[in-house]
Amino acid sequence: MAKPPVCKIMDYGKFKYETKKKANEAKKKQTVVKLKEVKFRPKTEEHDYNFKVKAVREFLEEGNKARITVMFRGREITHREIGQAILTRIGIELKEIAVIEQAPRLEGRLLFMILAPNPRWLQSNRARQEAAERAQIARPAAQPAEQPAAAPVVPPPPAPPQTAAAPSAKA
Repeated sequence: MAKPPVCKIMDYGKFKYETKKKANEAKKKQTVVKLKEVKFRPKTEEHDYNFKVKAVREFLEEGNKARITVMFRGREITHREIGQAILTRIGIELKEIAVIEQAPRLEGRLLFMILAPNPRWLQSNRARQEAAERAQIARPAAQPAEQPAAAPVVPPPPAPPQTAAAPSAKA
């Protein structure tokens, strides 16, 4: 809005190229959060439960969200409290690294909740990783010890000829 009006003469192709390049740089710095799902059943045994919770923990450590689903079949739906107990237990076990983004909700025969990584925990975890990387870079790489020269391979001496004949069997 200057008086007299001011304009800038520029190469439009170069302008388009630079804006595209800036957009690509911004896109590189973005993190895409995925929603990973882990399914449970009301009768899921302890070992399977622990294994699946470990998988959820790994998803959250990677920065992804996790959807925990309890599937009911047949008449299991009459015992919703079992599914609620499973989801509550998962929430308690993962409360230091996750926040409950969506409380347990029933849709048809599926009871599910969504967990998101705890931002404070994620930030402290990244800081620890960066510190470990800096410490590794600062530490000089260990040089491998010189290995002794390999001894030349000598073939074994030839076997002596056999002169004794095998005894023959008499009939």
